[in-house]
Amino acid sequence: MKKDQSRIIREQAPRSATREHSVPLYLTSSFIFDSAEQGRAIFAEEEEGMVYSRYANPNTSEFINRVCAMEDAEAGLAFSSGMAAVFAGFAAFIESGDHIVSSRAIFGSTHQLLTQLFPKWGITHTYVSTANIADWEKAIQPNTKIIFLESPSNPGLELYDLEALGRLKEKYPQVIFSIDNCFATPYLQKPLPYGFDLSIHSATKYMDGQGRVLGGVVVGKKELMDKMMFFIRHTGPAMSPFNAWVLSKSLETLGLRMDRHSSNALALAEALEKHSEIVDVKYPFLPSHPQYELAKKQMKAGGGIVTFEVKGGQERAFRFVDALEMIKYTSNLGDARTIATHPASTTHSKLKEDERASLGIHPGTIRLSVGLEDQEDIIGDILQALERTK
Repeated sequence: MKKDQSRIIREQAPRSATREHSVPLYLTSSFIFDSAEQGRAIFAEEEEGMVYSRYANPNTSEFINRVCAMEDAEAGLAFSSGMAAVFAGFAAFIESGDHIVSSRAIFGSTHQLLTQLFPKWGITHTYVSTANIADWEKAIQPNTKIIFLESPSNPGLELYDLEALGRLKEKYPQVIFSIDNCFATPYLQKPLPYGFDLSIHSATKYMDGQGRVLGGVVVGKKELMDKMMFFIRHTGPAMSPFNAWVLSKSLETLGLRMDRHSSNALALAEALEKHSEIVDVKYPFLPSHPQYELAKKQMKAGGGIVTFEVKGGQERAFRFVDALEMIKYTSNLGDARTIATHPASTTHSKLKEDERASLGIHPGTIRLSVGLEDQEDIIGDILQALERTK
């Protein structure tokens, strides 16, 4: 089976003696050893087997295996949240004196890791503000351990050339190349075949798709996953079996949902681009996006996020979101329901004003996570809110 939809659906945990069709919930903290010798052998890693749900569980294993199948990854690990996955993707590999190169356009909490927490441990970073590969190579230092980026970025929808970065990886094989692939999902974009070592997701978003549970996942090369396993085994950011069960079932419809998210988002972006009350619209598959050709090259579709700026700054932006009727206001994204967010006062509020401006986040910027409702209803709600707040 080569197609994503078939691979996800048919990748299942082994059936138990009860011959269930759908994988059951394994709500157990530990697992029985058949003998003292088996317990010894499993702990000595001479024999494979479940030990404790903080390390592994049939539900988390199935979820991980499904993500690996989509990402063409050798192995993976599941986490209690997306930020736990992001943190582990750094912390498992860095030590005092190391250096990180990162795109400047990253999620607010990731920014706080690089600027507030890691410096306490003697870890430095350099931000790269462009997609120019020469700028990325220039930022690499002898002590650079990780290159990290988001593509598309949150919320500015900036893209980075994954093929070109893969060629850079060939020149610096000792550096770990890591990407937050959350906005695209593995259905729309696969970084690992380009040469990336790690692909990270907040499973809370599109992988769940209905705003129910938290989760994170990192997939990539097995040798790196083995090192990460040591880190998480002794720090405990484990995903619960229940959350893994929910997320694994949700993956069965990921492709179908992302197709609908993307078509709805494109229709909305096209409508907003013509509106007199909108300053700017960003969407990867809009021809006006400065990286439109790159988006078409490395993404199957544009995803479900549309970012736009309303005239009138924050005061107008607040009135706009308050005027929405069907669409609700929250800081989450990737839901079946369309969600509006004002990044400057919520998700990216801890950044300084000039830092936000450098990321394309202005007082009037709105991030819209376009849901699965009918296009006419989504667009209609946006248009009526714009009209009421002129």
